[in-house]
Amino acid sequence: MSDGATARGSATEREEARKTAEGLEHLSGFGNEHSSEAVPGALPVGRNSPQRAPLGLYAEQLSGSAFTEPRAENRRSWLYRIRPSAAHPSFTRTGNGALRSAPFTQTVPDPNRLRWNPLPDPDEGTDFLAGLWTLGGNGDVAQRSGMAVHLYHANASMRRVFSDADGELLIVPERGGLLLRTEFGMLHVEPGHVALIPRGVRFRVELLDETARGYVCENYGAAFRLPDLGPIGANGLANARDFRAPVAAYEEVEGPVEVVNKFCGNLWAATYDHSPLDVVAWHGNHVPYAYDLRRFNVMGTISYDHPDPSIFTVLTSPSDTPGLAGVDFVVFAPRWLVGEDTFRPPYFHRNVMSEYMGLIEGAYDAKTAGKGGFVPGGGSLHNMMSAHGPDRETFDRASAAELRPQKIDDGLAFMFETRWPVSLTPQAARAEHLQQGYDDVWRGLERHFRPLH
Repeated sequence: MSDGATARGSATEREEARKTAEGLEHLSGFGNEHSSEAVPGALPVGRNSPQRAPLGLYAEQLSGSAFTEPRAENRRSWLYRIRPSAAHPSFTRTGNGALRSAPFTQTVPDPNRLRWNPLPDPDEGTDFLAGLWTLGGNGDVAQRSGMAVHLYHANASMRRVFSDADGELLIVPERGGLLLRTEFGMLHVEPGHVALIPRGVRFRVELLDETARGYVCENYGAAFRLPDLGPIGANGLANARDFRAPVAAYEEVEGPVEVVNKFCGNLWAATYDHSPLDVVAWHGNHVPYAYDLRRFNVMGTISYDHPDPSIFTVLTSPSDTPGLAGVDFVVFAPRWLVGEDTFRPPYFHRNVMSEYMGLIEGAYDAKTAGKGGFVPGGGSLHNMMSAHGPDRETFDRASAAELRPQKIDDGLAFMFETRWPVSLTPQAARAEHLQQGYDDVWRGLERHFRPLH
């Protein structure tokens, strides 16, 4: 899928992009009704669609939800742009590369525990879009249900512009910083941060380092939101104020720009005579965000036992069943462990949810790292009701450890957790970087049972 990707950007281009990224301003607060203008007076006052929009701009609404959804779930933004989105030629089909979409029916859902090493190095000139590689997922893009797990590995900045009509994209960098130029403005994310690009929002990814690698959750269902806190109370987990939204910034570019649209699982391309990132002002709540995972306010036990991983939920996409998510995004951030008479790593369990886990840095406290283990850039899949938990080495060590207060700050892992089984793509099922013998990590868990009589 190298068509449209250009050669590796120069060091000067990367340095300029990094200076831009590090000097960005932003708006604060997840789910807020934000507003921003790059030019004073560009944002109408008192109405959304005046007879003549200010400064000769076009008024346009971008709806991320049905018009009549409840106010609390309604997502929409008003954009004031140099040209309306309707001003473009026809789209034509283009190659999907390694990008796939639900329904995933080419392989039989697999109950086995699976683990992959990081993606291999990409070909020269591979941008973010060309570097997307689908592991699997569930649901159906045409029914707007389910999710997909993608990975990316890129070594070139995008010159083209991309949008996804099928779902929102949660981007989790593991290696290399990214500058995201969106219709709403710019966002800067590094490893340890995440970016959320809403359904239908156009954007371009520029690399801040020679290469970039990471993970993407494509959420076909209800938009991600902060989880309810229940008995936790009013504060904790991911705080809304720590999410960063962009301030308005526009491109006034004349000339050919390739725009790629993902629609019902396929990529479609058109060549515009201008950049579609030409929004001068906007207001609304259907906006991109960036979030620093190290700001996650971890809740945990201060007495005994290991709490369920649901307390690590950053964002959730609810389903029609209360408490059962289409997909949850969970982070295992730095935290203290102080439980008394407690096996402190995650416990052995079987779960009705399916779990894809990735590692951003360091090591995960339930798995051995190193060659052939669970390493940054790699990932594991434990489908529903598959038995999993700490490997033998971790179990032996944790069972014998002296239970002093312990700080976990040498790793950053995350999980995409979903209500349905994750079906693999053929490329994931046959990948050379699929680890063989993953089951062996639990081999040697000995029988310790000693009857009293």
